[in-house]
Amino acid sequence: MASPVLTTLGTVICPHGGQAVLSAAQDKAEAEGGKLILVSDEPSIAGCAFTLPSGTPQPCIKVKWQVGAARATVNGTAVVTQSSVGLCLAAGDIPQGPATIAVAAARTFAT
Repeated sequence: MASPVLTTLGTVICPHGGQAVLSAAQDKAEAEGGKLILVSDEPSIAGCAFTLPSGTPQPCIKVKWQVGAARATVNGTAVVTQSSVGLCLAAGDIPQGPATIAVAAARTFAT
C-alpha cells in the first residue's frame, strides 16, 4: 500500500518540539501544490529547545533522511514518505532522535 508523500507543505517535528523548515532542491515533482522532499534534502530545524542536563543548549538543527520510498523516485533519488525514517541532528552531526512526519500529502504525485 502506498504511503503519503512529504512535500514542502508538510510538517516534520523533532523529538523536542522544533519544526523542520522544508525546502526541496528539485522543482519538477509535486503533490497537492507542494514540491516533493527527497532523501537527499536536509531540512533545517527551528525552535528546538533541547538542553543537556548540564544546562548546555544542544538543539536539533537538521534532519537527515535514513530511509525513503522503495519505489517512488525523482531523478533516481528516493522520495520521503510518511513511513520514511529521518534522524534529527545537533551541531557536529550528533544524533538527537527520530523526526516525526506529522503532516504529509497525497499518495500520488505529478512530474
